[in-house]
Amino acid sequence: MTTNLLADISIFVLSLLVGFEVISKVPSTLHTPLMSAANSIHGIVFVGAMLTAAQAHDTVGYVLAFDAATFAAMNVVGGYRVTGRMLKMFRRAPAPARRDPEDASGGTVAP
Repeated sequence: MTTNLLADISIFVLSLLVGFEVISKVPSTLHTPLMSAANSIHGIVFVGAMLTAAQAHDTVGYVLAFDAATFAAMNVVGGYRVTGRMLKMFRRAPAPARRDPEDASGGTVAP
């Protein structure tokens, strides 16, 4: 293993550990805004995949760029769908219709 590869793997493992610790400490009420922020970051990943596709000059580069763009797009769309579903959980239920007490047909039977 080269020194650069070992440094890259170490940074990756440390970022996984730090990310897990940060996310596990977030209260449940803040997960929706956190999810929205993560979706915007994945949008940046999609832009990076498109820039990589522009720099590709061979078939392997095109395939990898296409795969990266596909997975990034799926991640963005899926993330926003999950965020939308989470936000629906916090909506108030519609209030039941109230009957007017002066309404003559208020459901009572006339004698």
